Amino acid sequence: MASILAAGRGVGAFNVIQLEHAYALVEGASRVGAPVILQISQNCVRYHGSLEPIALACMAVARSADVPVAVHLDHIESTDLVGEGIALGVGSVMFDASRLPYAENVAATRDVVRQCHAASVFVEAELGEIGGKDGVHAPGARTDPAEAAAFVEATGVDALAVAVGTSHAMTTRDAVLDLELIAALRAAVGVPLVLHGSSGVPDETLAAAVRAGITKVNIATHLNKVFTSTVRAALGSSESLVDTRKYFGPARDAVAAEVARLLGVLGAEVNAR
Repeated sequence: MASILAAGRGVGAFNVIQLEHAYALVEGASRVGAPVILQISQNCVRYHGSLEPIALACMAVARSADVPVAVHLDHIESTDLVGEGIALGVGSVMFDASRLPYAENVAATRDVVRQCHAASVFVEAELGEIGGKDGVHAPGARTDPAEAAAFVEATGVDALAVAVGTSHAMTTRDAVLDLELIAALRAAVGVPLVLHGSSGVPDETLAAAVRAGITKVNIATHLNKVFTSTVRAALGSSESLVDTRKYFGPARDAVAAEVARLLGVLGAEVNAR
């Protein structure tokens, strides 16, 4: 993860729900020769019933790729799940203690950082709640640069998710970002900045956010819309269609194409092979 984020460009981080997503994300990245991050959320783990099957599957897909691929645990609130991820060989974790008061968030995050760094695992954290459920993405909620710098210093995290105007689970692409704040955060914080809830951000604003100082860009809902609309169209075209490959295949291809396009928007179209 550290090497992927250190190259001075925007990097796409896309959520996996089923194995089809992992294949599509890697295929899209391969088409433009760019690195990519496969994210497994705690909600995804809950959906599958355990971490091991989906994590090992994603790592297998990553190993077969012809571009750099990181497998990352996203929004993990359980320290037990962090430990399981380390044991399985996951190289990156986003530990989310943002619902706790500041001092407790610092203490909990610091403990996870010590555990992860002992195993050479990269740690992302969040200051304030980056929700779609209000939280730090309620109107006007923003990350303070001075507090962000203090949080990074106190915890030792490797990347920081910041609140600059996005919200999780947006199905419209009309979020308005505070680009001046991103630049101020970039100047204050010495680790890569992460933009969560990027599905709601228009293309031109995504590119501007990367120019202002965002490195890792998380996108999930937007790609889920692409996948679902393709499946819906395929099923709607024939009542006799029962072979899942006939609708999952086109959906996978559509997501791969959109991933390739988004990586271009983020300025990630470099030859990473």
